[in-house]
Amino acid sequence: QLQASGGGLVQAGGSLKLSCKASGATVRSGVISWFGQAPGKDREFVAGMRRSAGKIEYSDSVKGRFTISSDNAKNTVYLQMNSLKPEDTAVYYCAYTTVIGVPEQPLHYYYWGQGTQVTVSS
Repeated sequence: QLQASGGGLVQAGGSLKLSCKASGATVRSGVISWFGQAPGKDREFVAGMRRSAGKIEYSDSVKGRFTISSDNAKNTVYLQMNSLKPEDTAVYYCAYTTVIGVPEQPLHYYYWGQGTQVTVSS
């Protein structure tokens, strides 16, 4: 089970930190990724990590602005979002899979958190 939190309303250029707390599976095993879904659009990969392999991936649109990290003791994965833009506005979901690598397609993930709204005003 995954529980996402930390969304909110922020001005362009601001920051937010999302949290995804996992129960059952641990963040050490498998992959936990963040996806964003803007109104009327498909759910898109933002960032993901396979901690056991030290593998992290980011979408091109967030590289250099967002950072994914984990706290094993808290079984939580974070998404630090800096230099936010209005186009980052979306509902953000965390998701878990054991599929090899760090898949970017939502269909490869079989556990999803409930989503947290991020709204960036211009």
